[in-house]
Amino acid sequence: MYDLLKGLRVVEGSAFVAGPTCGLYLAQLGAEVIRFDNIGGGPDFRRWPLTPGGDSLYWEGLNKSKKSIAIDLSRPEGRDLAVRLAAAPGDEGGVFVTNFPVEGFLSYEKLAALRPDLICARIMGWADGGPAVDYTVNSAVGVPLMTGHPDDPRPVNHVLPAWDLLTGAYAAFALVAAVSARAKDGKGREIRIPLSDIAGSTMANLGYLAESLAGSDRPRMGNDLYGAFGRDFVLKDGRRIMLVAITARQWKGLQQVLEIEAPVAALEAELALSFAADEGLRFDHRARLLPIFEAAFARKTLADLLPAFEREGVCWGPYQPMSQAAEDPRLFKGNPVYADIVHPSGRTYPAAGFAGTIPQEARAPARPASRLGQHTDEVLSEVLGLSGVEIARLHDAGLVAGPQEA
Repeated sequence: MYDLLKGLRVVEGSAFVAGPTCGLYLAQLGAEVIRFDNIGGGPDFRRWPLTPGGDSLYWEGLNKSKKSIAIDLSRPEGRDLAVRLAAAPGDEGGVFVTNFPVEGFLSYEKLAALRPDLICARIMGWADGGPAVDYTVNSAVGVPLMTGHPDDPRPVNHVLPAWDLLTGAYAAFALVAAVSARAKDGKGREIRIPLSDIAGSTMANLGYLAESLAGSDRPRMGNDLYGAFGRDFVLKDGRRIMLVAITARQWKGLQQVLEIEAPVAALEAELALSFAADEGLRFDHRARLLPIFEAAFARKTLADLLPAFEREGVCWGPYQPMSQAAEDPRLFKGNPVYADIVHPSGRTYPAAGFAGTIPQEARAPARPASRLGQHTDEVLSEVLGLSGVEIARLHDAGLVAGPQEA
């Protein structure tokens, strides 16, 4: 947690991954992020994984450090409150993150009518407004047909919601850029960010699109690293590691560690080429190289390799389950990014703060997610300026709810 965005007020009306991720990143940099949900929770309030008591670990993770207000969004009066909240006055306010539809009660036109300088990041599925989630965009963009082993024709949708996460980060970046521009020109802006465009532009930026247009769709190739040397290997002790050698130094160090300089040099002489000079050649001739490496790894245990890996700067990683990764000091154990805190579910476990580190700034620990509706009265009073009598009337009418009611 850092205070780079301290004073900025962001209202979030979203669900699932991309929108909440955007709000999370802004909150971790010090912005006041106020999330509104329907009374009883939105569509992601009980999303798996769940605790034995039915609390969503997913929801707790993505909504850390945010304030929570619960509103009955099924009624016009409740929707009006959400609109007023998104467009509430204040020099540091008027910033809204949502995945509600382009048209509807939270359209930019309706929000801007109340606050012309409002900035809105609107996360969408397809750019034409059609519904989509990470998995359906991923299938359409072709990644599952490149993923998996070549002897299995089934497409593989990996479990990481990559397009959601990229979209959330992109939305946070775009909002901060728009806030900076507003400070200079006073203009409001709506930034529409479809998952489909994030996925498509990413594939284009990485060269996948141009490659396919040249007549060659990328085939699936298991764990082989496309265009360089990299793959999973099984060691003498049964451990499996992922290993990559891209630079000339990594390639040389790996051969020294495995003591295979001679057979690799003999293959280079036979083929009249230098694997050190061109990483692509290692990929082209991997069918000849891999047996040499497989045999060498089969003679070594991980304990044998670790000192040499460190000495030679070999790039590798273990295959390990999440439960084992939790004890890995390079990832979680002792990492200052994480802090053990008590979450709304009552469970204590590590919570991630801001993933970047600013050596010149003191890092504050992560803060837990709020209970649903925990800040309802505070937000109605401080942001919308409602009196205690007015707030009580809203509660009596069932239009808003506090933490016990929600």
